[in-house]
Amino acid sequence: MFFEYPYLLWLLLIPVLLGALYVFRALTGREPHMRVSSITPWKAGGGSIWGILVHVPAALRIGALALVVICLARPKSSSEMERIDTEGIDIVFAMDVSTSMLARDFNPDRISAAKDIAIEFIAQRPSDRMGIVVFAGESYTQCPLTTDRATLINLMKEVQTGLIDDGTAIGNGLATAVARIKDSDAKSRVVILLTDGVNNMGEVAPETAADIAQTYGIRLYTIGVGSVGTAPYPVMTPFGVQVQQIPVELDEKLLQSMAQATGGRYFRATDNTKLSEIFGEINKMEKARTTVDSFPVYKELFPKFALLALILLLAELLLRTIIRRLP
Repeated sequence: MFFEYPYLLWLLLIPVLLGALYVFRALTGREPHMRVSSITPWKAGGGSIWGILVHVPAALRIGALALVVICLARPKSSSEMERIDTEGIDIVFAMDVSTSMLARDFNPDRISAAKDIAIEFIAQRPSDRMGIVVFAGESYTQCPLTTDRATLINLMKEVQTGLIDDGTAIGNGLATAVARIKDSDAKSRVVILLTDGVNNMGEVAPETAADIAQTYGIRLYTIGVGSVGTAPYPVMTPFGVQVQQIPVELDEKLLQSMAQATGGRYFRATDNTKLSEIFGEINKMEKARTTVDSFPVYKELFPKFALLALILLLAELLLRTIIRRLP
């Protein structure tokens, strides 16, 4: 605590002097008096509590005056606050939604695991703008760049297979993501492309899309999803849906070369834990620059002292009224 006008605290000498004067007058008998023939009636009660109470109103009044002086000096408190200016990063998720993403080598399946972990990633980066592009045989924008976390997470939850023609158009998916982010003025622009297959459709070659990303200074992180060898996949049979082991086809060399061309990295995820670790690693690599400014925040304290002074004055008034009515 400190005072805006500390020199006014010299006024505290006034209540101190008034208190000293009151004590002096009480001890020297210079209070108003009257002559009586005998003080016997007062001897028994002279040391009682009522004899003490007569001095309390004066003490309350002097205390209230001291509090008023403190109010005039404007007591304040200060605390250090931090203002953080962030230089956000623009990130677009390019999500493969081909039917192969229903394979159950992840829990409960590849696409559900990818969405859940991506949502965790989104929640950990409140300062960044993010968007979502989905692709299979074609590609489209599920969510443009936004800082609205609730909308982004809800649209991520709605990502599913079967909404567009099946296939794996990796080049188209990346090209659409680049189109969404290329005009951004963010200092860092990133595409996280997640797929579990081999490019087999689309008008744009993956290598071409990666070159376009590199031209615009967009960094690409590619994630290959799927276990090694075979993976359990639900297949419709005359006896209903049955889970069968199917070969896993993943063009890791292509994904690696695409990422390297843009200064990014390629990752391979074979289960939920590994995929979560990959997103955690990307989260650490893509940190926003922050500038921290410290500044004091002041709070006025005089209302508390003023309220206490008012309480003392009311207590004095109440006590004087009670004393006057005593026999």
